Amino acid sequence: MDLRLLRYFVATADAGSATRAADLLHVTQPVLSRQLRQLEASLGVPLFAREGRRLRLTRAAEAFLPRARDLLSHADDLERAVGVLGAGRLEELHLAVPTTTLTDVLAPFLATLRADDPVAKVRELDPRGAVAAVRAGADLAIVTRPPGRALASRALAVLPVWAYVRADDPWADRGSADVRDLVTRPLVLLTDDLRPRPLLDTAAEEADVGYGDVLEVSNAQVAQALAASGRGIAVVSDDPRFGLVPLHIEAPSGPVRIRLYAAWDPHHHAAAALAGLAERLAAFCVERYGVEVAAR
Repeated sequence: MDLRLLRYFVATADAGSATRAADLLHVTQPVLSRQLRQLEASLGVPLFAREGRRLRLTRAAEAFLPRARDLLSHADDLERAVGVLGAGRLEELHLAVPTTTLTDVLAPFLATLRADDPVAKVRELDPRGAVAAVRAGADLAIVTRPPGRALASRALAVLPVWAYVRADDPWADRGSADVRDLVTRPLVLLTDDLRPRPLLDTAAEEADVGYGDVLEVSNAQVAQALAASGRGIAVVSDDPRFGLVPLHIEAPSGPVRIRLYAAWDPHHHAAAALAGLAERLAAFCVERYGVEVAAR
């Protein structure tokens, strides 16, 4: 089907006369008439009946017109999409993000996007990691472990894992807590599928200590809420809530920290644009939390 002939047909149907349609299409009337006859010949049905100086759609043309409009609309959408692909641009940005990172890092970053940036579509990170998330359709995955060589990546930030205590806790003015002291207190810990927990486990193993009284939960905000209610010290990487006071956690090898990475398919049509967004997100983390979180 010749789309140019369809455009001539739709324009003529809308204009009601070949003369007016020819003017709108910037062609001569004989050229337009010849093209319309060619379309009629290819379809095998007449499309117009002449009534004085006006053209009337035949019954076949009335049935064909909405389908022609629909086909042209899809063709226009496809042409726009190809233009975006060819230019290495994104109209939509599909992100896979851990819940904590979404709340404290990504959502505030999305609020800074410009009108010419792609529209962000966010879903929870696949628990199997960055490769699985990208294979499932994510343009950009934000992860807390190095994504591996199969993907292009950018280290975004190095953020503390905090021990949160109430403002009336005896430790509230200490600024930090040694992991050997921390395990002697009641703790509200995340499950081991959430990154702060294995980081704390590693710190405890380095210090050759074990946990005492532990309450385990699967949500960082719930952990802080329980800490605020006096159930223990919450160990999470979230920003503070409920008036809690953050303490750095010190392990034998240094402060306990969580690393953030952005990962994407190096063969993505908009790989350069994704790398640019990752750079902007890294800069945003420094702006939000200070130069000390800069990934090196």
